Amino acid sequence: MATAVFYTSSTGNSGEIAGKIAEGLGEVEVFDLSSTDVSKISDYDKVIIGGSTWGEGELNDDFDDIWDDFAALDLSAKTIALFGLGDQEGYGEDFCNALGIIYEHVNSTGANVVGFTSTDGYEYDDSKAEIDGQFVGLVIDEDNQDDLTDERISAWIEDIKGDIL
Repeated sequence: MATAVFYTSSTGNSGEIAGKIAEGLGEVEVFDLSSTDVSKISDYDKVIIGGSTWGEGELNDDFDDIWDDFAALDLSAKTIALFGLGDQEGYGEDFCNALGIIYEHVNSTGANVVGFTSTDGYEYDDSKAEIDGQFVGLVIDEDNQDDLTDERISAWIEDIKGDIL
């Protein structure tokens, strides 16, 4: 089956990033999980999942609303890449924690998680999205480093293409 991008977005930024990722990959469908049944993820063998961290290190409301259904999915045979948005200056003590929360679950299912990225160029105190000195996916800070977004997306796409398409 083809690849698809699934996201939730509180302010629209995650949707914009999802669109840029899909555009960079080519023939990839994009689904907003606030208006798409989360079970749609089951239709794809390779998926990209993303959203933003909200409040003090939590999933945004739309992802929180679907969490139980998401957690019930069988992801074990899937290849999954993750992306997350956060604010390293305003919320440096829990930067992109939602990405880490999603990763913990996806990884626990036995899914093949791809697309880890370097923490170089970010300044934050702590993040659940960092494991062994790397982020568990693409990390975007539209609040403080929007000038690096396109470059980060392009580099990440090149890294995951072989696994995700």
